Amino acid sequence: MDAPTTTSSAGSDGSGGNSGDWGWFTPSRKPADDRRTPDQQSDERAPSRPVNPIRPVGTEADRRTPAEPAPAPGRGAGGHRTDDRRTDDHRPDDHRPDDRRAPGPAGHGPAAPGPAAPGREEHQRPDEVAPVPQDVRPGPDSPFAAPETASPDAILLRRTMAEVEPISDKVTSYFYALLFVQHPELRPLFPAAMDAQRDRLFKAILTAARLIDDLDILTEFLSRLGRGHRKYGTQPEHYPAVGECLIGALTRYAVTTWNDEAEAAWVRAYTAISQIMIDSAAEDELIAPAWWQAEVVGHETRTHDIAVITVRPDQPYPFLAGQYTSLETPWWPRVWRHYSFASAPRSDGLLSFHVKAVPAGWVSSALVHRARPGDVIRLGPPAGSMTVDHASDNGLLCLGGGTGIAPIKALVEDVADHGRNRPVEVFYGARNDHDLYDIDTMLRLAQKHPWLAVRPVVSDGPTNGLSGRLPDAVRQYGPWNAFDAYLSGPPGMIRSGVDALMGVGIPSHRIRHDSIEELAAAAE
Repeated sequence: MDAPTTTSSAGSDGSGGNSGDWGWFTPSRKPADDRRTPDQQSDERAPSRPVNPIRPVGTEADRRTPAEPAPAPGRGAGGHRTDDRRTDDHRPDDHRPDDRRAPGPAGHGPAAPGPAAPGREEHQRPDEVAPVPQDVRPGPDSPFAAPETASPDAILLRRTMAEVEPISDKVTSYFYALLFVQHPELRPLFPAAMDAQRDRLFKAILTAARLIDDLDILTEFLSRLGRGHRKYGTQPEHYPAVGECLIGALTRYAVTTWNDEAEAAWVRAYTAISQIMIDSAAEDELIAPAWWQAEVVGHETRTHDIAVITVRPDQPYPFLAGQYTSLETPWWPRVWRHYSFASAPRSDGLLSFHVKAVPAGWVSSALVHRARPGDVIRLGPPAGSMTVDHASDNGLLCLGGGTGIAPIKALVEDVADHGRNRPVEVFYGARNDHDLYDIDTMLRLAQKHPWLAVRPVVSDGPTNGLSGRLPDAVRQYGPWNAFDAYLSGPPGMIRSGVDALMGVGIPSHRIRHDSIEELAAAAE
């Protein structure tokens, strides 16, 4: 996860994209269709003891211990990849780290309020119990190395994550298989085809585990997730089911670091994580809908694969320039993708997006090649913090690559709307002049506002602008000591751009950009 000063501004080609939707109910990459239960797939039975339901704060929900669910036949996480290639079956018992079955150690209720930790299965054979070393620690260079001030729970969480990260595909496949077999009523919350987003669950847990001792940042991160998950139909009673399957997957695969203490730490952590998400969703429900209906009122093709789409929401849609939203089309129900707003808030309430159709991109291709005025899409809540600090006198240094120019344009309009003559320097990058699809708009803005400079940068072929890579072009100008930097574009551009900006003296806390980890996942 990027530093708190960074943000996620989405684009269909990865040129600005954060889901802002990492979490338990985000689509995963498909496990193949399989109607057998975990017990039918192997002689080794999966851990299936449930975590007790979490009691939502401020409710009268009774704390109850459900009976152990019997595995029910049902469709697994079946579906097709976006490139129509099939993958290997992902069945719970197909992914054993070795020939031993992972134990389900006995656990007692956590000291902190929350669900009781599950215990070891009654009929587990002694030879099924994997040894648990007394001191398994991530190396000093590991991203999971705990700081000296880390709490005991944080240390235990990081050890578990360090162990399962190399086999994260197996862990997440097993998790979803458990979830859909043991809780088939949750399957409709997911798209029919569980495509390319399987890693999001693991990344969400990873991020939360790393932040468990930093309550302010953890709360901000999870509150955004909780609000965003409303559009999936997530309810408080869904979280215990996810928790039990999470514990089941970790019990199976964290074979060297999993013990009673680790299990109790994960139960406490999941209880805290889910409660923050539940509470934030409940608060958001009082002031905003779970989603907005929006009618397409404009569809302008700029290139063979890029379109500017304008929509009219069915009710006021509050957002800030530089933010993004999630979007669902009628052609792919429950498949959400993320796009930055291409303008500052307008008096007529219309919203614009720049969309690039990418190969095998379900939503992006539908929006570019199929959507027409009169079609109705759905919008999730706005998110992202790549916004202008209007209390500052600093200039804005903006780097936009590809459709990443969309939120940059919105930032320029936002500065203009506030009537202050702050210097704004825009470097607009593309592979060739043809791909500078919005250069005329940007140059018109520069002609209108003397405080704005726009410099096109082309990496391949002849050009009337600057030649070379975008970060290299930025180094030719400056100094940038009195500027805040904003970057939106493909992941590679973001990485090299941040390095270049820090190399010319801009501190990291004054650099805001799209979340690199989710940019790659947003290219659908």
